[in-house]
Parts: sequence; structure tokens; C-alpha cells
Amino acid sequence: MKIVYVVPGPMDNKEAKRRENLLKEWVFPSTEVEVRTVTTGPASIESMYEEYLSIPETAKLMVEAEREGVAGAVLGCAGDPGLDAYRELTKDMVIMGPGAVGMHAAVLRGSRFSVLTVMDSTITSVYDLVDKAGLRSKFVSVRAVNIPVLDLAKDREGTLAKLVEYGKKVLEDGADCIVLGCMSMGFLEVAEDMEKELGVPVINPAKVAIKMTEAFAHINYTHSKKAFHTPPKIANGKVKSLDELLVSK
Repeated sequence: MKIVYVVPGPMDNKEAKRRENLLKEWVFPSTEVEVRTVTTGPASIESMYEEYLSIPETAKLMVEAEREGVAGAVLGCAGDPGLDAYRELTKDMVIMGPGAVGMHAAVLRGSRFSVLTVMDSTITSVYDLVDKAGLRSKFVSVRAVNIPVLDLAKDREGTLAKLVEYGKKVLEDGADCIVLGCMSMGFLEVAEDMEKELGVPVINPAKVAIKMTEAFAHINYTHSKKAFHTPPKIANGKVKSLDELLVSK
């Protein structure tokens, strides 16, 4: 079984390989994992506009993966940008968004959760994700550590200290479980350190997303095409490719 982890933006080859190696550690030995990155798009996603910019090229990688017979794909952003669209464009391939998966994992491990995100500019999108996941009654709060995505790994200990600091704040808000709202946080492997310091479950969205994708692919569970309809122009054969959906004068 093969799973691809699709980064919705360009990424340094060394970092992509590092993440691929971690993903391979988290799955079963029989599962093949490959990280794929788009060639054009935002270097990091810290706004809704950047989310939208990331979608067209990522969609092409998702469609390509399904045509290759890939069993499952993880969207490499905890904001889940374009998840609905990718499910519209595919049928038999499991596609997981780590934002929603992480939140659902939180309510399996606890009762009420909070999210730690990167920037104030991403707070609104967290609320949207919570509503889309149907978990507003379990949601306590979201707080931003205000460390840019590309700076998180520059000082791991500093980032961990900030996450613990804000973790204590969301516990005061009333949360009993914390979700890391950024994949770069997940790949820093800080969740276990935070759990020891805070005494509550901390969800690593990267780890839980790859394992949930693996599990769903293993039991042949994919998304409902009644919920995620194939775009009509593609379904009726009027267009043969995603590029043909674009009309220019």
C-alpha cells in the first residue's frame, strides 16, 4: 500500500526528505510513503489568500496520485486548504486533512479541546475548520503563538517553550486536550514533550493524519461521492483535464 504526503507549496528537498523519513517511522513497515511537493505556490500558508493560492497545483498532484493507483493521500497543511475540492476530483483514494483529523482525535482522547496555531491571521480559519468538522460543542479556544511557519524550526527549544506557555493558557480556558494547528509544529515532534510538561494529551496532526489515512486505506474506506460530487463538466466529459476548466479570452 502506498500513501503520498502532498505539501501544498514548494519545499527544500532536504526538509521534504526529513519529513518523509519521519512519516515512514510512524507507519507500518508494509506501508510505502512518499512526500510530494508542488513546484509553485506559497512557501508557507498563513492566510486564507495563501490557502487559495495553494489549491490548483495541489489538486493536480492529487489527481495524478489517484491515477497512479495510490491508496491514500495526506494534505500537508493543518488548515486543510482545498480538501473538499480534492475529494470532488477523486473517487477511490483516501484523502485526509490533518486539521479535521486532529480535532476528531482530540475528542477521542479528551472532552474539550483547544488549538494552538501559528499566527493571529490563521485564527479565523481555525473556527471555520471546527464548524466544518461539526465539533463546536467540544471546542474551547484557539491561541496563536505568533511564530511564522518558516521560523518554527529555527529554534526548536524556543518554539517548544512558547507552545508550553500558550498550552497553559488554553488549559486555563478549560481545555483538557490540545491540537497543534500546524504541520511544521507536528514535524518538530514537540507533542510528547508538551504532554509531559502539561499533563494532557497533545495531538500531532502529522502523525495522526498519516495513521488515519493508513487505517482507512487498509479497510477500503473513502469519501462519499454523494457529499463530494465530481465537477459536472468533468463527469459528463466536456473537459478532460483540470486546465480545461479555465476559460481565457
